[in-house]
Amino acid sequence: MNNDKLHITFLGTGTSSGVPMIACHCVVCESHNMKDKRLRSSILVQSDLTTLVVDTTPDFREQMLRIKNDKLDAVLFTHAHKDHIAGLDDIRAYNYFQQKPMQVYATSATQKELRREFYYAFEENTYAGIPQLNMHEIDYKPFSIDDIDITPIKVWHHKLEVIGFRFGNFTYITDANRIEDSQKKLIKGTEILVINALRKEKHISHFSLSEAIELSKEIAPQTTYLTHISHQLGLHNVIEKELPPNVHLAYDGLKLDIEN
Repeated sequence: MNNDKLHITFLGTGTSSGVPMIACHCVVCESHNMKDKRLRSSILVQSDLTTLVVDTTPDFREQMLRIKNDKLDAVLFTHAHKDHIAGLDDIRAYNYFQQKPMQVYATSATQKELRREFYYAFEENTYAGIPQLNMHEIDYKPFSIDDIDITPIKVWHHKLEVIGFRFGNFTYITDANRIEDSQKKLIKGTEILVINALRKEKHISHFSLSEAIELSKEIAPQTTYLTHISHQLGLHNVIEKELPPNVHLAYDGLKLDIEN
């Protein structure tokens, strides 16, 4: 395993509708606190040599501009729901400036949906300006992208398989409401756990706040960050005070340094 530091940036920490939500006038959506402004969930992972993103949300262009990210080597996908893939077309800018295809890592099931959604990028007779994608099929075996080692974690989003990713001592899981014991063993020992916590009320396909906290207790990382948050959870500053000492709400722009 590589010993260099990895730098994690939370590009978005919101659920599929983002926060604020269109046409909503609740206290969270009308909050002036920037930590209550949540683009769709995604992270940037950087080593000294490699930069990759987990999921290309509908906000991908805004996210890359917001952090002034000029280099991108690869995209990893957790699953094919629209709020995690819709921004893929905007990798065209990286194709243009880097003069090479984007390396894309996804399961066969997710690749099938990408090929359907972005059909024009995969047709035999293409045209100038389409996304240039070099597809890599992944399963649940560990793999590396250049100097970044990655362990996939299988989680369940109701009946849909979703992949979480462990990078060294950092584990990122979004869109889950169940994790099998065999997969929890792969997470154990992680120092930083990121897990989705949609709202306080139970949900059919996402961990609730209490469920995420219970999972954190079971895995016992040093620190847990909650992501994929809806406006229903509540104000950032209010909920943060209700959490255990080692559990925090993630927020857009949060940066972490970890061991690779």
